Amino acid sequence: MADTRGITASLGSTFMARCRLRIYHGPETATAVRPATVAENTVRVPLGEVFPLLADAVRSERTWLRDFEDDEITISTDLYEVILAYQHCRRPSA
Repeated sequence: MADTRGITASLGSTFMARCRLRIYHGPETATAVRPATVAENTVRVPLGEVFPLLADAVRSERTWLRDFEDDEITISTDLYEVILAYQHCRRPSA
């Protein structure tokens, strides 16, 4: 596991309490087969772990977000439909 003491010290103690991201090193056994559709440079994490960090980065206008503007993400159909409905409800009425 990576040493995050320097990062967490600069972000405060609340970050330490909420940080649950872990480095995934692959399957425990050598016999496990990885699906062919999964790229080598991807990581699967629960959205709930990423939301607070991304929301804070957007609020803080972090410039590193621009580095990923054109990256595509994969989300479930259910989540996509909820996002579309939310986007529709947010539109100001004419």
